[in-house]
Amino acid sequence: MKKIIYLASFLCTALLAGCDDFLTTESPDFSTDKYWRDKADVEAGLSAVYGQLDNRTGSYTVAEVKFVVETFRSDEMVKGQDVNNYPEWAALYGYTYNNENSSIKAYWMNNYNGINYANNVLYGIDKVQTSGEKMSADDENHLTGEALFLRAYYHFKLIMSWEKIIIRNEYLTGESQTHKALSTRTEAWDFICTELDKAGSMLPQDRPSSEAGRVTKGAAYSYLGWAYLTRAYEESDKKAEYLGLAEAAFNKVTGYELESDYGSMFDGTNKNCKESILELQFTNSTADGTFHKHVLHFWVAPGSMSGWDEIRVSDMMYNEFLKEGRIAESNMYDARAYGSMMFDDPYYYEGEHILGYNYDDIYDENSATRYNYRKYMPSTWSDYAQNYVGTNMPLMRYANVLLMKAEVYNEQGHPEKAIPLINEVRSVHGKLPAMTGSDQAAVKTQIEHERLVEFTLENSRFYDLRRWGKLDEAMNADGRTGFNSASHSFLPIPLMEIQTNNEISE
Repeated sequence: MKKIIYLASFLCTALLAGCDDFLTTESPDFSTDKYWRDKADVEAGLSAVYGQLDNRTGSYTVAEVKFVVETFRSDEMVKGQDVNNYPEWAALYGYTYNNENSSIKAYWMNNYNGINYANNVLYGIDKVQTSGEKMSADDENHLTGEALFLRAYYHFKLIMSWEKIIIRNEYLTGESQTHKALSTRTEAWDFICTELDKAGSMLPQDRPSSEAGRVTKGAAYSYLGWAYLTRAYEESDKKAEYLGLAEAAFNKVTGYELESDYGSMFDGTNKNCKESILELQFTNSTADGTFHKHVLHFWVAPGSMSGWDEIRVSDMMYNEFLKEGRIAESNMYDARAYGSMMFDDPYYYEGEHILGYNYDDIYDENSATRYNYRKYMPSTWSDYAQNYVGTNMPLMRYANVLLMKAEVYNEQGHPEKAIPLINEVRSVHGKLPAMTGSDQAAVKTQIEHERLVEFTLENSRFYDLRRWGKLDEAMNADGRTGFNSASHSFLPIPLMEIQTNNEISE
């Protein structure tokens, strides 16, 4: 059967992202006869590449695509009542999805659109340097490094959710190039690691505040370390080698510090802080007609706050937050609990800590749940009530680097090197005393706990469980009877790709 050509991969119209300068840039026309004249053209092209980051192409897509695909499959949440009105979302939660699921398709397309835009920019840089207004060596390196990182990042997102992916690493000039086979997992990882390593060598160490949101060496080496850590578990015959490469990459992530006010990184009051390595940019500004906001605050909020009740805190997650008891400063629970959820605690009865309200203003005996996520809600009710919010979403934080490095050390048989990193995160973010235990098993258990409470709703949980070989255990404990590790550890190739790519069949 002749396959229909899917033209979306050729299109280069995108909402723009990155820093505020990028957000107000006009969408470029990548026609090769009219474009790629100078550095300004390359920067405008890059804005389109950033525009695809984590499905931020529309006010609803971050929630309806990114969070449905990445969060709904994890045990840190329970679906809210409104999810029942959207069978395609419920299918991700219940593991009843198939290759026609619209959120899975959109997630796949978004990442490949980002890859295509990056390929266009890399072509454009070469065109500018050979026939346009040539850039300086530093500008060429930094812009090339950005495009390489973003191309690798989109491939990274894909390989984390699909067992096999298509490596798209060339500028498209004709239909025949769209027909390409799936690569092996090893081939895909090799490509991603090579790209990230090269990007790291080309990117700047720091960015001025006017370029907040644009990638640096820290971002490249953070994801390179994550890639090698993941490979260390997947390719056991090379575990020691990949752990060593992960350690080397993490050691190159310098110049960052943990932020003492954990909750401020998610409520819009502390954007692009000293802990932020890569952050999904949004803004409350609507200057020049731009509109880059999202609705995730309504997804996590209860109905009593006029929330949409899509994502609730799971019982497992609630218990994990409070399991160590009131051992934090001022006889409190882990400070990350207060930065992540609203729950029945004296802290929420006095001081109007729920967007200017107290616990009993929000919850009563008729409430559907007694606790909800707080993460990604703005800091004030007036901001919350604006329907759309401009709070940023951290994608890579220094805490993640520290805990992944701790995991590397522990897997290398050096728990004594891991413990100080764990305790640093506990002290600064949790306001907690040092962990107990010192052997490898105790440290492994502590890392699993710390990652769960540190990164809830930051969409690493499913991938952590898969890396540790604990998906079956966690889903069984969560009552997710639809889960089968043989079928659901990875997502299916979307039917759209099968129907349009002659090199892929069901």
